Amino acid sequence: MIRTYSKIAKLALLVIFLAIVPSTWVLAGGVNKLIATDSSGVAIKGYDTVAYFTEGRAVKGKEELEFVWQDATWRFSKAAHRDMFAASPERYAPKFGGHCAMGMSMNKKVAADPEAWTIVDGKLYMKRNKAARDRWRQDPATRIKMAEDVWTELSKQN
Repeated sequence: MIRTYSKIAKLALLVIFLAIVPSTWVLAGGVNKLIATDSSGVAIKGYDTVAYFTEGRAVKGKEELEFVWQDATWRFSKAAHRDMFAASPERYAPKFGGHCAMGMSMNKKVAADPEAWTIVDGKLYMKRNKAARDRWRQDPATRIKMAEDVWTELSKQN
């Protein structure tokens, strides 16, 4: 028996799928870098990536303060933060495209929670939750090395 589905049913399934998927992998600018974005192309759930460094906390960015880098839209809480990022995006962008560093160290693509983060040696690492962050902090050097190896392989595939 062959089943056919109406266009409305197919559209409903697509909408449900997109609502469930917390982040997407975007091949950014053809540069072999995968950036975690939402369905609108906004990186790290709209949080200000510079604020982690300057304010030491997670701060939501504003739609009116956006900058596009590597085909992802980055939001900032202050114009000065946007300008700092624009001048040096590699310095402020989270490692592993903003995906969970703990998951990456375990060879898993896991969406990160911008409220669960750590800065090590001037680099921002995001985690899926605070429990993963706390576990990751027990041996960050090993976790970073493991995650870097996985990230290198992922980058080669794209």
